[in-house]
Amino acid sequence: MVGRRLEDFFFRSFATLIAMFSASLLIFIVLFIAKESLPCWNSTSPIAFISGSDWFPVGDEPVLGIAPMIAGTVTVSVLSVFIALPFAVGTALWLSCFAGRWARRVMIPSVDLLAGIPSVVFGFFGLLVVVPTLESVFGLPSGESVMAGAIILAMMVLPYITSACVEHMDELKKRYDAASKALGVDSRFMAYRLVLSGALRSVWIGSLLALARAMGETMAVMMVMGNSPLWPRLLGRAETIPALIALEMGGASAGSPHSAALYGAGLVLMIMMLAMILISKGSLRGRRWKQ
Repeated sequence: MVGRRLEDFFFRSFATLIAMFSASLLIFIVLFIAKESLPCWNSTSPIAFISGSDWFPVGDEPVLGIAPMIAGTVTVSVLSVFIALPFAVGTALWLSCFAGRWARRVMIPSVDLLAGIPSVVFGFFGLLVVVPTLESVFGLPSGESVMAGAIILAMMVLPYITSACVEHMDELKKRYDAASKALGVDSRFMAYRLVLSGALRSVWIGSLLALARAMGETMAVMMVMGNSPLWPRLLGRAETIPALIALEMGGASAGSPHSAALYGAGLVLMIMMLAMILISKGSLRGRRWKQ
């Protein structure tokens, strides 16, 4: 009995240490980025940094404004979620309510595998397929645009929304299936009016998590958006905060205003992503699932 208690004590202590280490690591990263960005606030205020539309960090008097990059990040991320949402929810609903056992065994691992494909592969697909297609369809001189980035990001976030919906839809299907059959309710009615309406909360949470994932994507978006610090237009070039950091950090001198401004941009991006995650967690805990 004493040995069992010691074993439980050591297991709880080990699990607590792992959890504390994970939380400490996140705090350390945030503090490190905030510390490295401090010189940026000596030359510009946080409000001017966020609301400014000009980006000239290497001049005699650096002009630091990332509003177009913030707008580009939010625009391409939100648009990608809107594109992916009907496909993801439709796939989850079909897998839960209409797919056979064999189809589920093939499709569910395939959707999960889609999340593991490297982002550079999606970027190459965008360069070779999406960008030329947009050029030919819309008669553009260059298909590198917000639309191209949104289409690629939609492919990347689709499995996140699907996975968030499938499990809850499966539970709802099991809950209502027997009663629906006993009452003679059509399977399509049950799927649309009971399962889908009951899973709207999981759709919302999955969309927020996918939005946070899309906002942090770098390589694929950088390859197809054109990387111009302009205000985003659907068929025009734009730049996201991750792409800005990836493209310019290698050429920024350590300790320079340019480097500090890039860390400041990273801090803004991290705050935006943490806000999305906290909103999704708050939505999950705010109310219980529909019973």
